[in-house]
Amino acid sequence: MTYELVIWHEDAPIARDRAATAFEEAAPDPAVAAFAKEFAERFPDVEVSAEGERFARVRMAPERADEVSAQVYELAKAFGLTCYDPHRGLVHNLGPTGAYKGMQLHTGDGVQVVDPDLGLVRDVLERLSDQNPFAALVVFGQHFIQVAPEPGGYELEYKDSVQGKLHRTHVDDLAEVQRAFDEYARDDRAFLGRHTWEG
Repeated sequence: MTYELVIWHEDAPIARDRAATAFEEAAPDPAVAAFAKEFAERFPDVEVSAEGERFARVRMAPERADEVSAQVYELAKAFGLTCYDPHRGLVHNLGPTGAYKGMQLHTGDGVQVVDPDLGLVRDVLERLSDQNPFAALVVFGQHFIQVAPEPGGYELEYKDSVQGKLHRTHVDDLAEVQRAFDEYARDDRAFLGRHTWEG
């Protein structure tokens, strides 16, 4: 089995259900070939192929998926390209991104993305499960928000690392979790006033 990512150019953010086939209709863009060339030079032990200038595929062994995928996302973004992960059903758009430069998205199933687009954050939260048991947005050394499924809903945590305060609450609804993550990413703490927190 091979783990694959697909990279191409989009003029605007694209929904993940559309991304599954959009690359096949992509217009040629020289950034695709440039991405493939640069990636091949940096990672000669990972297979990368380009369909002309329309789209590129990066194939890797499943045990290297988390390590290599993070590099693919970073390089694709540097070339102004969209990336689709068919295995997880996730699309990495160029934006919109949050308010914090260097903010990281981490999940229990190995997604690690620096400066994730907000659509990706929303989509990742929809995939919370036993196989993906948490998701977090982290601004290292400052604060983070994290969620994990629990009976009847979700455990939501927010930590202000500077003040050393950890807040924890139960949230029934996934849409409210997504709203809180979106607010956090935009440097809005309105979610703190909507819930009763412990800690």
